Amino acid sequence: MDTGFLPFTRPDIEPSTIEGVAEVLRSGWLASGPWVERFEQALSDYLGGRPVRVVTSGTAALELALAVAGIGPGDEVLVPAMTFAATANVVVRAGARPVFVDVDPVSRNLLVEDAERAITPRTRAIMPVHFSGLPADMAAIRTLARQHHLRIIEDAAHAIGSRIEGRPVGSTDDLACFSFHPNKNMTSIEGGAIVLNDADEAERVERLRFHGIRRTPEGMIDIVEAGGKYNLPDVNARIGHDQLGRLDAFNTKRRRLAGHYFSILERLALPVTLPARGDEGHSWHMFQLLIDFDALRLTRPGFIAAMRERGIGIGVHYPALHETTLYRGYNPRPCPNASRVGRETVTLPLFPAMETTDVERVCTALSEVLRGS
Repeated sequence: MDTGFLPFTRPDIEPSTIEGVAEVLRSGWLASGPWVERFEQALSDYLGGRPVRVVTSGTAALELALAVAGIGPGDEVLVPAMTFAATANVVVRAGARPVFVDVDPVSRNLLVEDAERAITPRTRAIMPVHFSGLPADMAAIRTLARQHHLRIIEDAAHAIGSRIEGRPVGSTDDLACFSFHPNKNMTSIEGGAIVLNDADEAERVERLRFHGIRRTPEGMIDIVEAGGKYNLPDVNARIGHDQLGRLDAFNTKRRRLAGHYFSILERLALPVTLPARGDEGHSWHMFQLLIDFDALRLTRPGFIAAMRERGIGIGVHYPALHETTLYRGYNPRPCPNASRVGRETVTLPLFPAMETTDVERVCTALSEVLRGS
Protein backbone atom coordinates (compact mmCIF):
# COMPACT_ATOMS: atom_id res chain seq x y z
CA MET A 1 0.00 0.00 0.00
CA ASP A 2 1.03 3.64 -0.31
CA THR A 3 1.96 5.85 2.63
CA GLY A 4 -1.37 7.68 2.66
CA PHE A 5 -4.00 7.32 5.34
CA LEU A 6 -4.34 3.73 6.56
CA PRO A 7 -7.90 2.98 7.76
CA PHE A 8 -8.57 0.31 10.37
CA THR A 9 -10.33 -1.77 7.70
CA ARG A 10 -11.13 -1.75 3.98
CA PRO A 11 -13.10 -4.21 1.82
CA ASP A 12 -11.39 -5.89 -1.14
CA ILE A 13 -13.64 -6.08 -4.22
CA GLU A 14 -12.18 -7.52 -7.45
CA PRO A 15 -12.90 -5.99 -10.89
CA SER A 16 -14.49 -9.30 -11.92
CA THR A 17 -17.00 -8.93 -9.08
CA ILE A 18 -17.84 -5.40 -10.17
CA GLU A 19 -18.46 -6.72 -13.69
CA GLY A 20 -20.57 -9.51 -12.16
CA VAL A 21 -22.75 -6.90 -10.48
CA ALA A 22 -23.19 -5.17 -13.83
CA GLU A 23 -24.31 -8.50 -15.30
CA VAL A 24 -26.95 -8.85 -12.58
CA LEU A 25 -28.16 -5.32 -13.22
CA ARG A 26 -28.40 -6.01 -16.93
CA SER A 27 -30.31 -9.23 -16.25
CA GLY A 28 -33.23 -7.30 -14.81
CA TRP A 29 -33.48 -9.62 -11.80
CA LEU A 30 -32.60 -7.30 -8.93
CA ALA A 31 -34.53 -8.78 -6.00
CA SER A 32 -33.87 -12.26 -4.58
CA GLY A 33 -33.30 -14.69 -7.42
CA PRO A 34 -30.81 -17.20 -8.83
CA TRP A 35 -27.76 -15.63 -7.22
CA VAL A 36 -29.37 -15.83 -3.78
CA GLU A 37 -29.88 -19.55 -4.35
CA ARG A 38 -26.27 -19.98 -5.52
CA PHE A 39 -24.93 -18.00 -2.57
CA GLU A 40 -26.97 -20.02 -0.08
CA GLN A 41 -25.80 -23.29 -1.62
CA ALA A 42 -22.17 -22.18 -1.56
CA LEU A 43 -22.45 -21.18 2.11
CA SER A 44 -24.13 -24.49 2.92
CA ASP A 45 -21.32 -26.38 1.17
CA TYR A 46 -18.73 -24.33 3.09
CA LEU A 47 -20.51 -25.09 6.38
CA GLY A 48 -20.73 -28.83 5.96
CA GLY A 49 -24.10 -29.05 4.24
CA ARG A 50 -26.26 -27.39 6.89
CA PRO A 51 -29.27 -25.33 5.68
CA VAL A 52 -28.37 -21.66 5.21
CA ARG A 53 -30.62 -18.71 4.39
CA VAL A 54 -29.26 -15.27 3.54
CA VAL A 55 -30.87 -12.05 4.73
CA THR A 56 -30.28 -8.31 4.64
CA SER A 57 -27.92 -8.09 7.63
CA GLY A 58 -26.35 -9.97 10.50
CA THR A 59 -28.82 -8.19 12.77
CA ALA A 60 -31.71 -9.57 10.72
CA ALA A 61 -30.19 -13.04 11.06
CA LEU A 62 -30.12 -12.68 14.85
CA GLU A 63 -33.72 -11.48 14.95
CA LEU A 64 -34.83 -14.46 12.89
CA ALA A 65 -32.79 -16.86 15.01
CA LEU A 66 -34.59 -15.66 18.13
CA ALA A 67 -37.93 -16.17 16.40
CA VAL A 68 -36.98 -19.69 15.28
CA ALA A 69 -35.85 -20.47 18.86
CA GLY A 70 -39.22 -19.29 20.20
CA ILE A 71 -37.77 -16.46 22.31
CA GLY A 72 -40.33 -13.88 23.40
CA PRO A 73 -41.78 -11.86 26.28
CA GLY A 74 -40.76 -13.09 29.73
CA ASP A 75 -37.72 -14.97 28.45
CA GLU A 76 -34.09 -14.19 29.27
CA VAL A 77 -31.10 -14.57 26.95
CA LEU A 78 -27.49 -14.63 28.15
CA VAL A 79 -25.45 -12.06 26.22
CA PRO A 80 -21.78 -11.04 26.63
CA ALA A 81 -21.36 -7.52 27.96
CA MET A 82 -18.61 -6.84 25.42
CA THR A 83 -20.19 -6.98 21.97
CA PHE A 84 -21.84 -4.79 19.36
CA ALA A 85 -25.24 -3.32 20.24
CA ALA A 86 -27.13 -5.63 17.87
CA THR A 87 -26.51 -8.68 20.07
CA ALA A 88 -28.63 -7.27 22.89
CA ASN A 89 -30.94 -5.05 20.83
CA VAL A 90 -32.46 -8.01 19.00
CA VAL A 91 -33.32 -9.63 22.34
CA VAL A 92 -35.14 -6.50 23.51
CA ARG A 93 -36.95 -6.21 20.18
CA ALA A 94 -38.16 -9.80 20.62
CA GLY A 95 -39.72 -8.74 23.93
CA ALA A 96 -37.20 -10.71 25.97
CA ARG A 97 -34.53 -9.56 28.41
CA PRO A 98 -30.78 -9.64 27.76
CA VAL A 99 -28.80 -10.74 30.81
CA PHE A 100 -25.23 -9.53 30.57
CA VAL A 101 -22.36 -11.91 31.19
CA ASP A 102 -18.78 -10.86 31.80
CA VAL A 103 -15.98 -11.70 29.37
CA ASP A 104 -12.38 -12.80 29.54
CA PRO A 105 -10.26 -9.61 29.37
CA VAL A 106 -7.84 -11.09 26.82
CA SER A 107 -10.07 -13.14 24.50
CA ARG A 108 -13.12 -10.87 25.02
CA ASN A 109 -15.30 -14.00 24.80
CA LEU A 110 -17.95 -14.69 27.43
CA LEU A 111 -16.94 -16.45 30.63
CA VAL A 112 -18.91 -19.67 30.84
CA GLU A 113 -18.70 -19.76 34.62
CA ASP A 114 -20.26 -16.29 34.80
CA ALA A 115 -22.96 -17.37 32.35
CA GLU A 116 -23.82 -20.28 34.63
CA ARG A 117 -24.19 -17.91 37.59
CA ALA A 118 -26.56 -15.75 35.55
CA ILE A 119 -29.03 -18.53 34.71
CA THR A 120 -32.54 -18.21 36.16
CA PRO A 121 -35.76 -20.16 35.58
CA ARG A 122 -36.54 -17.69 32.77
CA THR A 123 -33.32 -18.28 30.83
CA ARG A 124 -34.09 -19.75 27.42
CA ALA A 125 -30.98 -19.17 25.31
CA ILE A 126 -27.29 -18.28 25.37
CA MET A 127 -25.77 -16.09 22.67
CA PRO A 128 -21.97 -16.45 22.53
CA VAL A 129 -20.05 -13.99 20.36
CA HIS A 130 -16.87 -15.20 18.65
CA PHE A 131 -15.17 -11.92 19.37
CA SER A 132 -12.86 -10.60 16.62
CA GLY A 133 -13.01 -14.05 15.02
CA LEU A 134 -11.60 -16.00 18.00
CA PRO A 135 -13.97 -18.93 18.61
CA ALA A 136 -15.64 -19.04 22.00
CA ASP A 137 -15.39 -22.16 24.17
CA MET A 138 -18.21 -23.97 22.43
CA ALA A 139 -17.57 -27.30 24.19
CA ALA A 140 -18.24 -25.68 27.57
CA ILE A 141 -21.15 -23.64 26.19
CA ARG A 142 -22.66 -26.79 24.68
CA THR A 143 -22.43 -28.60 28.02
CA LEU A 144 -24.02 -25.67 29.85
CA ALA A 145 -26.83 -25.44 27.29
CA ARG A 146 -27.61 -29.16 27.59
CA GLN A 147 -27.68 -29.01 31.38
CA HIS A 148 -30.14 -26.10 31.42
CA HIS A 149 -32.11 -26.84 28.22
CA LEU A 150 -30.98 -23.65 26.47
CA ARG A 151 -30.95 -22.85 22.78
CA ILE A 152 -27.55 -21.73 21.46
CA ILE A 153 -27.55 -18.77 19.08
CA GLU A 154 -24.00 -18.09 17.91
CA ASP A 155 -23.37 -14.45 17.04
CA ALA A 156 -20.68 -15.26 14.49
CA ALA A 157 -20.71 -11.81 12.89
CA HIS A 158 -16.91 -11.62 13.31
CA ALA A 159 -16.19 -15.25 12.58
CA ILE A 160 -16.93 -16.28 9.00
CA GLY A 161 -14.11 -18.69 8.19
CA SER A 162 -13.05 -19.22 11.81
CA ARG A 163 -12.62 -22.86 12.80
CA ILE A 164 -13.06 -24.99 15.89
CA GLU A 165 -11.09 -28.25 15.84
CA GLY A 166 -10.75 -27.91 12.08
CA ARG A 167 -14.45 -27.35 11.39
CA PRO A 168 -15.91 -23.97 10.37
CA VAL A 169 -17.78 -21.99 12.99
CA GLY A 170 -21.45 -22.51 12.23
CA SER A 171 -21.05 -26.06 10.93
CA THR A 172 -22.03 -27.65 14.26
CA ASP A 173 -24.22 -26.87 17.29
CA ASP A 174 -27.54 -25.01 17.02
CA LEU A 175 -28.27 -21.68 15.27
CA ALA A 176 -25.46 -19.47 13.93
CA CYS A 177 -25.60 -15.99 12.43
CA PHE A 178 -23.06 -14.24 10.18
CA SER A 179 -22.65 -10.65 9.00
CA PHE A 180 -21.39 -9.55 5.59
CA HIS A 181 -21.11 -5.84 6.38
CA PRO A 182 -18.27 -4.04 4.52
CA ASN A 183 -15.95 -4.19 7.53
CA LYS A 184 -16.26 -7.98 7.93
CA ASN A 185 -13.84 -10.61 6.58
CA MET A 186 -16.05 -10.99 3.51
CA THR A 187 -18.81 -8.70 2.37
CA SER A 188 -21.99 -8.56 0.33
CA ILE A 189 -22.06 -4.78 1.00
CA GLU A 190 -24.91 -5.34 3.46
CA GLY A 191 -26.13 -8.81 4.26
CA GLY A 192 -26.06 -11.72 6.62
CA ALA A 193 -26.84 -15.40 6.92
CA ILE A 194 -28.47 -17.75 9.39
CA VAL A 195 -27.44 -21.40 9.69
CA LEU A 196 -30.29 -23.71 10.67
CA ASN A 197 -30.84 -27.25 11.89
CA ASP A 198 -33.31 -28.66 9.39
CA ALA A 199 -35.64 -27.99 6.47
CA ASP A 200 -38.51 -26.95 8.73
CA GLU A 201 -36.46 -24.17 10.32
CA ALA A 202 -35.22 -23.10 6.88
CA GLU A 203 -38.80 -22.89 5.60
CA ARG A 204 -39.79 -20.82 8.63
CA VAL A 205 -36.99 -18.33 7.92
CA GLU A 206 -38.07 -18.12 4.28
CA ARG A 207 -41.53 -17.07 5.48
CA LEU A 208 -40.30 -14.68 8.15
CA ARG A 209 -37.88 -12.93 5.81
CA PHE A 210 -40.65 -12.20 3.28
CA HIS A 211 -43.90 -11.10 4.93
CA GLY A 212 -44.90 -14.51 6.31
CA ILE A 213 -45.87 -15.65 2.82
CA ARG A 214 -46.32 -19.31 1.95
CA ARG A 215 -47.26 -20.32 -1.57
CA THR A 216 -49.93 -22.97 -2.05
CA PRO A 217 -49.42 -25.93 -4.42
CA GLU A 218 -51.50 -23.98 -6.96
CA GLY A 219 -49.03 -21.07 -6.77
CA MET A 220 -51.32 -18.79 -4.78
CA ILE A 221 -50.15 -16.68 -1.85
CA ASP A 222 -51.16 -17.42 1.72
CA ILE A 223 -50.07 -15.37 4.75
CA VAL A 224 -49.43 -17.67 7.69
CA GLU A 225 -47.64 -15.34 10.13
CA ALA A 226 -46.55 -11.71 10.47
CA GLY A 227 -43.18 -11.80 8.76
CA GLY A 228 -40.85 -8.95 7.91
CA LYS A 229 -38.85 -7.90 4.85
CA TYR A 230 -35.33 -9.29 5.11
CA ASN A 231 -34.74 -10.89 1.69
CA LEU A 232 -31.29 -10.25 0.17
CA PRO A 233 -31.14 -8.77 -3.37
CA ASP A 234 -29.34 -10.72 -6.10
CA VAL A 235 -26.79 -7.90 -6.51
CA ASN A 236 -25.62 -8.44 -2.94
CA ALA A 237 -25.67 -12.20 -3.32
CA ARG A 238 -23.47 -11.96 -6.43
CA ILE A 239 -20.86 -10.01 -4.45
CA GLY A 240 -21.11 -12.37 -1.48
CA HIS A 241 -20.71 -15.44 -3.68
CA ASP A 242 -17.45 -14.10 -5.13
CA GLN A 243 -16.20 -13.02 -1.71
CA LEU A 244 -16.84 -16.47 -0.25
CA GLY A 245 -14.54 -17.94 -2.89
CA ARG A 246 -11.75 -15.67 -1.63
CA LEU A 247 -12.50 -15.99 2.09
CA ASP A 248 -9.86 -18.55 3.04
CA ALA A 249 -7.16 -16.54 1.25
CA PHE A 250 -8.35 -13.38 3.00
CA ASN A 251 -8.15 -15.07 6.39
CA THR A 252 -4.72 -16.56 5.69
CA LYS A 253 -3.43 -13.05 4.98
CA ARG A 254 -5.11 -11.72 8.13
CA ARG A 255 -3.38 -14.39 10.23
CA ARG A 256 -0.02 -13.50 8.71
CA LEU A 257 -0.50 -9.80 9.43
CA ALA A 258 -1.64 -10.52 13.00
CA GLY A 259 1.47 -12.65 13.51
CA HIS A 260 3.61 -9.73 12.36
CA TYR A 261 1.87 -7.44 14.85
CA PHE A 262 2.69 -9.89 17.65
CA SER A 263 6.35 -10.22 16.65
CA ILE A 264 6.88 -6.45 16.65
CA LEU A 265 4.78 -5.50 19.67
CA GLU A 266 6.25 -8.23 21.87
CA ARG A 267 9.72 -6.97 20.99
CA LEU A 268 8.81 -3.32 21.63
CA ALA A 269 7.32 -4.16 25.05
CA LEU A 270 4.94 -1.20 24.92
CA PRO A 271 2.53 -0.57 27.84
CA VAL A 272 -0.36 -2.41 26.16
CA THR A 273 -2.26 -5.66 26.66
CA LEU A 274 -2.18 -7.78 23.53
CA PRO A 275 -5.16 -9.86 22.38
CA ALA A 276 -5.32 -13.64 22.69
CA ARG A 277 -3.29 -15.36 19.98
CA GLY A 278 -5.71 -18.21 19.38
CA ASP A 279 -4.64 -20.82 16.85
CA GLU A 280 -5.04 -21.39 13.13
CA GLY A 281 -8.81 -21.34 13.66
CA HIS A 282 -8.75 -17.61 14.46
CA SER A 283 -9.89 -15.54 11.46
CA TRP A 284 -8.60 -12.20 12.86
CA HIS A 285 -11.52 -9.96 12.04
CA MET A 286 -9.87 -7.31 14.22
CA PHE A 287 -6.57 -6.75 16.05
CA GLN A 288 -7.13 -4.91 19.32
CA LEU A 289 -5.05 -3.66 22.20
CA LEU A 290 -5.94 -2.59 25.70
CA ILE A 291 -4.25 0.64 26.78
CA ASP A 292 -4.49 2.00 30.32
CA PHE A 293 -4.99 5.60 29.24
CA ASP A 294 -5.29 6.90 32.80
CA ALA A 295 -1.92 5.43 33.79
CA LEU A 296 -0.33 7.03 30.73
CA ARG A 297 -2.08 10.37 31.37
CA LEU A 298 -3.54 10.10 27.91
CA THR A 299 -7.13 10.12 26.68
CA ARG A 300 -8.44 7.71 24.07
CA PRO A 301 -9.66 10.57 21.82
CA GLY A 302 -6.21 12.14 22.17
CA PHE A 303 -4.57 8.85 21.24
CA ILE A 304 -6.84 8.41 18.22
CA ALA A 305 -6.08 11.97 17.08
CA ALA A 306 -2.33 11.48 17.50
CA MET A 307 -2.43 8.27 15.44
CA ARG A 308 -4.53 9.99 12.79
CA GLU A 309 -1.93 12.75 12.54
CA ARG A 310 0.50 9.96 11.63
CA GLY A 311 -1.85 8.63 8.97
CA ILE A 312 -3.24 5.70 10.99
CA GLY A 313 -6.95 5.05 11.50
CA ILE A 314 -8.03 3.61 14.84
CA GLY A 315 -11.37 2.01 15.73
CA VAL A 316 -13.07 1.45 19.09
CA HIS A 317 -14.80 -1.95 19.36
CA TYR A 318 -16.76 -1.55 21.59
CA PRO A 319 -18.08 0.33 24.59
CA ALA A 320 -19.15 -2.02 27.35
CA LEU A 321 -22.75 -2.68 26.42
CA HIS A 322 -24.10 -2.80 29.97
CA GLU A 323 -22.78 0.74 30.55
CA THR A 324 -24.54 2.38 27.59
CA THR A 325 -27.57 4.62 28.15
CA LEU A 326 -30.13 2.02 27.09
CA TYR A 327 -28.70 -0.82 29.14
CA ARG A 328 -27.29 0.99 32.17
CA GLY A 329 -29.09 -0.53 35.12
CA TYR A 330 -30.92 -2.96 32.86
CA ASN A 331 -29.22 -5.80 34.67
CA PRO A 332 -27.40 -4.97 37.87
CA ARG A 333 -24.85 -7.80 37.43
CA PRO A 334 -21.27 -6.44 37.56
CA CYS A 335 -19.11 -7.17 34.51
CA PRO A 336 -15.74 -5.66 35.50
CA ASN A 337 -13.72 -7.24 32.69
CA ALA A 338 -16.09 -5.92 30.05
CA SER A 339 -15.95 -2.50 31.72
CA ARG A 340 -12.17 -2.50 31.50
CA VAL A 341 -12.17 -3.57 27.86
CA GLY A 342 -14.71 -0.86 27.08
CA ARG A 343 -12.46 1.80 28.65
CA GLU A 344 -9.17 0.66 27.17
CA THR A 345 -9.82 -0.99 23.80
CA VAL A 346 -8.48 0.29 20.48
CA THR A 347 -8.58 -1.45 17.10
CA LEU A 348 -5.50 -1.31 14.86
CA PRO A 349 -5.65 -1.53 11.05
CA LEU A 350 -5.98 -5.08 9.74
CA PHE A 351 -7.28 -6.08 6.30
CA PRO A 352 -6.00 -8.30 3.48
CA ALA A 353 -4.74 -5.52 1.19
CA MET A 354 -2.23 -4.48 3.87
CA GLU A 355 1.41 -5.54 3.71
CA THR A 356 3.85 -6.25 6.52
CA THR A 357 5.34 -2.79 5.94
CA ASP A 358 1.96 -1.31 6.86
CA VAL A 359 2.02 -3.24 10.14
CA GLU A 360 5.49 -1.88 10.82
CA ARG A 361 4.26 1.64 10.09
CA VAL A 362 1.39 1.23 12.57
CA CYS A 363 3.72 -0.08 15.27
CA THR A 364 6.17 2.78 14.74
CA ALA A 365 3.38 5.33 15.14
CA LEU A 366 2.04 3.48 18.19
CA SER A 367 5.48 3.51 19.81
CA GLU A 368 5.92 7.23 19.15
CA VAL A 369 2.56 8.11 20.67
CA LEU A 370 2.77 5.86 23.74
CA ARG A 371 6.41 6.56 24.57
CA GLY A 372 5.81 10.26 23.98
CA SER A 373 2.97 10.21 26.50
